[in-house]
Amino acid sequence: MPGDFRFRADYSRQHFPNSVTRTVIKRLFSVARLVLAWYLLFLALYAVADWFWSPLGDAVTLVGLVTIVFVVIRAYSHLGRVQLIDGKLSAAAALTNRQIRQIEVPFEADEAFDLLDAAIRELPGVDAIDSVRSHLQIRASTRYLDPYGIKLLGRYNPLSWVVSQHNRILASVVRGDGTSRLVLICEPAFAPWSNWLQVDDGINLQNAEAITRTIALQLSQRRRSEQTAATQTVTEKELAIARLSLLQAQVEPHFLYNTLASAQYLTRTDPASADAMLGHLIEYLRHSLPRTDRALSTLGVELERSRAYLEILKIRMGSRLNLQLDVPDELLPTPLPPMMLQTLVENAIKHGLEPRPGDGTIWIFGRRNDRQVAVTVADDGLGFSGAADGSGIGLKNVRERLRLVYGAAATLTLAANFPSGAAATISVPATFAQDAPHV
Repeated sequence: MPGDFRFRADYSRQHFPNSVTRTVIKRLFSVARLVLAWYLLFLALYAVADWFWSPLGDAVTLVGLVTIVFVVIRAYSHLGRVQLIDGKLSAAAALTNRQIRQIEVPFEADEAFDLLDAAIRELPGVDAIDSVRSHLQIRASTRYLDPYGIKLLGRYNPLSWVVSQHNRILASVVRGDGTSRLVLICEPAFAPWSNWLQVDDGINLQNAEAITRTIALQLSQRRRSEQTAATQTVTEKELAIARLSLLQAQVEPHFLYNTLASAQYLTRTDPASADAMLGHLIEYLRHSLPRTDRALSTLGVELERSRAYLEILKIRMGSRLNLQLDVPDELLPTPLPPMMLQTLVENAIKHGLEPRPGDGTIWIFGRRNDRQVAVTVADDGLGFSGAADGSGIGLKNVRERLRLVYGAAATLTLAANFPSGAAATISVPATFAQDAPHV
């Protein structure tokens, strides 16, 4: 272990100075480049002035020396600002006056353009924004906001000669397949050769970082909103599943009591009918037990449950209740949420036939149209002229469950039956995932 420690200590001593040396070299090179550019400029001016008049050349020399002093001051000021903004000077790209960023966003081009446009408009000092949506391009100019507040002498301030006073932002959106790439350029509003004579006090680096952070913040907020919405949707579905499981586990007490009482009476008067009623009750209870999985039921299973329910009522009500079924065998495997058909049948009995004296009929028929399967439960009872208007809690639950399972692909429609009664039709996709969660 001691040997290993010494090795790591020696390794750090060997490599840490190299990192510091590189940083110092970058600083010196950045300053030396500016000084050399200004020196060559004044050297050329001196040659011209001395050729015309020797004392004028001496004046140019004096001005050049003073200017180079200001250049060194502003160069080191620029380095300090960049280090303050970037946190380090390890990347040579942070020292340059021209900053470029490419940002991938998971949005279509139009939405990405709005995000980029809003981020640029929030930037302090931005004016004269030219936003062209048809070309997905944005051009804006930015005012120089002096971080030091040096405003003496105004435009004649010699320190301002070395600092870019006019900057601009060029941004565009590149379309992708479901995503977009944002290209952002923050630079001085001068030709590239101006980099040899001017610094920008880190203004363009600051602008690029501010726009990038704003976009990242917006993306993070949208991601949190989507996660919250997804969590809320899952919670709603879990609650709906819990409600349905409770509903399946319950058998209406009055229905069960009346059926058993009728069976007891029929055992003494009509044993064959009693046996048939108990057989239908067993079939109904078997289909009404809660399922251990969350798979959808099928139209065939739900039809057997409703048939058993109606057969029991038919024995109790006698000739007052008639049943007609017309569902093709090829439609029986159609996925259907459990208890949904049963709800429509119970609604037709409770609000259609029971309040009406005399005989009545329940029709259940299914049809396939294009990619939809329509299952209709109709009766010739009181219809919408009675106490029910089709807005009961049972039908509301059916609509909500259809929305949670199928979205906009399934509907529940109510219509008057001719010459009397009502008809409720459930339309669902002909093919749907059997392992989808039921609600």
